[in-house]
Amino acid sequence: MSELTDQIKAAGDYIRKHWQETPVAGVILGSGLGNLTKEIERSIEISYRDIPHFPESTVEGHSGKLILGYMQGKPIVAMAGRFHYYEGFSMKQVTFPVRVMKELGIHTLFISNAAGGMNPQFKVGDLMVIKDHINLQPEHPLRGRNEDTLGPRFPDMSEPYSKALIQSAYQIATANNIALHTGVYVGVQGPTFETRAEYKYMHIIGGDAVGMSTVPEVIVAAHAGLQVFAMSVITDIGIREEENVITHQEVLEAAHAAEPKLTLIFSELIRQL
Repeated sequence: MSELTDQIKAAGDYIRKHWQETPVAGVILGSGLGNLTKEIERSIEISYRDIPHFPESTVEGHSGKLILGYMQGKPIVAMAGRFHYYEGFSMKQVTFPVRVMKELGIHTLFISNAAGGMNPQFKVGDLMVIKDHINLQPEHPLRGRNEDTLGPRFPDMSEPYSKALIQSAYQIATANNIALHTGVYVGVQGPTFETRAEYKYMHIIGGDAVGMSTVPEVIVAAHAGLQVFAMSVITDIGIREEENVITHQEVLEAAHAAEPKLTLIFSELIRQL
């Protein structure tokens, strides 16, 4: 066993001492989107600082705890707070929780994030289902010696986001009168918000929304053979010509406002697993 696989096992063993169920799904909650955890029943919480080899989140809006319990009767594990490359973590640290959730037994990963909109049809508070991504982050989470027990050296990325789950999400949204967009997410390093020229560039190359997370987690999920569903809350629009100063507080407020719709879709998708 390698150092990484030893660390994954140690984290998994610690979590199993507190919760013996096998989760069917993992959930990663983005900035301002932690209230979904209130829908988790019979839950226990474990602080990241108590889990062996787990980093600790340093960003406002990320509470920094693992929540294990039941949603729609299904055992799940949720991350209230994620890790970002811009915080100073390595990509292996950023994606370590995905490895641990796989070790616990999940087969599906749900991801949410707050993102800047670049599609002129978007407005603040809209939901965008991610159908594909463009990776502009400076470090790749699979760089280095491959751990064959975790996944293949060259994982296929032709369908990193499950088409079946996307179709189900649209059916749920239609039944509940929720408007959804579908688009391409551009992953960047951060922590600065983008310049106007950068927004324009990323829209030209095919991006509909941009953020500082998600892509590394999805890459590692694909490497591990997990199916993925990811959704962005559009918390600001970066392509307008008028004055458009963006603050983290505004991002959190927009995310909170859209959260009930995202929670409903995630909850129904989990019920259908």
